[in-house]
Amino acid sequence: MIVTYLVVGIALIVAGLLFLLAEIFVPHGGALAVLAVASISVGVAFAFFYDPVAGLLTILGVALVIPIGMGLISELWPLTPYGRRMLVPGTSPEDTVAAQPHLQDLERLKGRFGRTLSALRPAGVVDFDGRRVDTLTEGMMVEPGQWVRCVDVRAGKVVVRPAQKPNIEGLENAIFG
Repeated sequence: MIVTYLVVGIALIVAGLLFLLAEIFVPHGGALAVLAVASISVGVAFAFFYDPVAGLLTILGVALVIPIGMGLISELWPLTPYGRRMLVPGTSPEDTVAAQPHLQDLERLKGRFGRTLSALRPAGVVDFDGRRVDTLTEGMMVEPGQWVRCVDVRAGKVVVRPAQKPNIEGLENAIFG
């Protein structure tokens, strides 16, 4: 059997692809990736030694096989048992910050009135129906004892804005009247 440059080149390219595959599944700090690139490069050079047209076709084949193969591996690898162990699972909506119970409780303050217990410069404490809450203003200063209204809750921070004293007499008549 006569071994030609083309056969040796193709064997080196296949070995390089196997090294690349091994680097993905069993990481070695890039050592196998370096071997893979060297093996593929020498394999392409051997194909050129055999015939320039064969060399160009080999480069074209490698340029197509590697990206397509990597794309397939990246799609299929998470489905394998080893891939599932290696990859970080996605987050569920229950894992987000906004879903935490104490933050959902703060969301209920939106639109509610409270009275400042300390000066808001721009952060301070506000009393919402007997509950002390750390708040922020939108950049303005508010003196103690002033009425404020919760306008938003951002990243667990209650944002308030100065407001006029709420008219609770009208609300009592509307509810009990």
